[in-house]
Amino acid sequence: MLLEDYQAKGLLTVTLVNGQTGTPGVYAYRGDLVLKEGGLRDGSTTDRKPPEALLIHSAFIVENDKIVFINGLLPTLDLLPVFVEKYKADLAEGCVALIYVENIAKGMQVELAGVTYKLLPFKEGLVWNEILEELYIEKYELKNQSAEDKVAIAYAAAKTYNPKTPVVSYEEAQANTIVVVKDAAVGAI
Repeated sequence: MLLEDYQAKGLLTVTLVNGQTGTPGVYAYRGDLVLKEGGLRDGSTTDRKPPEALLIHSAFIVENDKIVFINGLLPTLDLLPVFVEKYKADLAEGCVALIYVENIAKGMQVELAGVTYKLLPFKEGLVWNEILEELYIEKYELKNQSAEDKVAIAYAAAKTYNPKTPVVSYEEAQANTIVVVKDAAVGAI
């Protein structure tokens, strides 16, 4: 199984949800997905340093050992090709991909390796809450659902999500990135 393979390879971290949905053979995951593994620690052949890059707060659905839905946050747009290169063999044809990106100011769509990535600007908040709001999923729709089925509900809504954003080349998308300034005023005062 795909999720078991990812787990064995250390590609899943900060796991919140990892299990079968109410539909047999359909699995849901929520957590961080490793894009770039950390280097091996000195003298070790298996112990790795923390990951260098992640798809943060990702949520995805696996059906027939292929990812049919993927959502998450990329700190920078230049990590999108890293994701595509690492996971393209595991993406189903017609995969629904809604990716938040911190360093874009406006939404756009980019096609890479046969998948159209709907890119959404991200300012702050929780990615899961943002995607539920973006897809107009109300809390009552999630009530009494398992954590896995909540991801499946997001996937069902994402299938019909059609933003009015332009489809651009990756190079054009890169030309439209912005500098992200983080607010230093966080934590207790």
